[in-house]
Amino acid sequence: MPATTQLTPQQQTIRELSDQLVEAQQPLRILDAVNWDDAVKADFFASGESRLPRVDADYYAQRDLGFDPEAKRQELLDLELRIRRKLGEYSPAGAIMRRMCREYGEVVQMLAARGTPTFSLLSRELYGSPLDAFHAGEPTLADFGQMMAETLGEIDRSGLLQPEPRTIRGADAVSMLQTRLAESMPDVHESVTVMPSDGIVSDAAAGSDYIKLRTDALFNERDIRLLEVHEGWVHLGTTLNGKAQPVCTFLSKGPPSATVTQEGLAVFVENVSLATYPERLRRVANRILAVGMAEDGADFIEVYRFFRNQGISQDEAYTFASRVFRGSTPGGGPFTKDVSYSKGFVLVYNYLQLAIRKGKLDRVPLLFCGKTTLGDLHVLSNLVDEGLVQPPAYLPPVFSNLHGLAAWMCYSGFLRKLRLESIEADYSSIL
Repeated sequence: MPATTQLTPQQQTIRELSDQLVEAQQPLRILDAVNWDDAVKADFFASGESRLPRVDADYYAQRDLGFDPEAKRQELLDLELRIRRKLGEYSPAGAIMRRMCREYGEVVQMLAARGTPTFSLLSRELYGSPLDAFHAGEPTLADFGQMMAETLGEIDRSGLLQPEPRTIRGADAVSMLQTRLAESMPDVHESVTVMPSDGIVSDAAAGSDYIKLRTDALFNERDIRLLEVHEGWVHLGTTLNGKAQPVCTFLSKGPPSATVTQEGLAVFVENVSLATYPERLRRVANRILAVGMAEDGADFIEVYRFFRNQGISQDEAYTFASRVFRGSTPGGGPFTKDVSYSKGFVLVYNYLQLAIRKGKLDRVPLLFCGKTTLGDLHVLSNLVDEGLVQPPAYLPPVFSNLHGLAAWMCYSGFLRKLRLESIEADYSSIL
């Protein structure tokens, strides 16, 4: 990365403001601020799974956010004004950074409202809701989740695709994933560390230059392949590309709108690389359905029992249910981040479909130049032309050569116009 002294005065100003934005958002550790501790879980099971977890506004008040919400909001407001003053009203890079300031301000407001109804309302604003439609008159995310659940039910009834047992312990999975990343990401794998962790809720989590695997989790070969693609190729890949930006360093970090795009991109890459599998899809579908239940008024125990009825173990059902209500209360509205996977997938798929149809293939790799948001890609394309944003140094295999992806999307664009209901009637005699 070039030293800032090598930048032009305009680039230097953008770089300084971008660095200030990265620093300002640093304490906003959303998941750390909303996750429940082990004592809550122990108390729930001690009650025989009959009492709602003891989580309320006072519970969150005892956990320091690591920043003063009012001071942080003022800092972000001041930075937004400073960006406008120094870059002007219509600077493309400035417009992105100002929007990010406002979005981080909403994150601060949401975290300050932990344990209150406002938390869930702001969560829906930032991450989306199962009731969101993709276009007027089109199906909602809830419809998407229900359709996936019904199809997976038919697959289950066939009895032909049995889940593979999980027998690989966390320590062994760490070594296996590190080896896979060295083979599939040879240019950047030395910048990436896979490590065991006791402090994460999910089985895996990606950071700035690492992937953590939960120590007490069990994995199978498919899980490790999925982690390689989802956490490695996409989440670490976009982070490393963002950190390599010499001017627009804000691309190394992303607000919730970038989370929607990045999680959707990761799910898309899972699919086109054939790394996903029905059990994984069921988890994604169940997340939508569970968040929808909570929006409709279901409490923690009802959502927990929903997961148990799916044949999920007590520990996993608790983990999945707590993901729905973390930051909120066990009888309050949901934290909707888990719908971002499916919402983002559909939005990214639609974007790629249109970009390829219109011959704008140069836009596709920009999804990986950092923690991007779909709405910013047009602006980022112009910033690349101006030399303010560097094209991604790392791309996953399925994106490094667009010939195959472009051909696949051409077929997909036609096939999605066919009505499956009509085809089902015509094919009834041969199925």
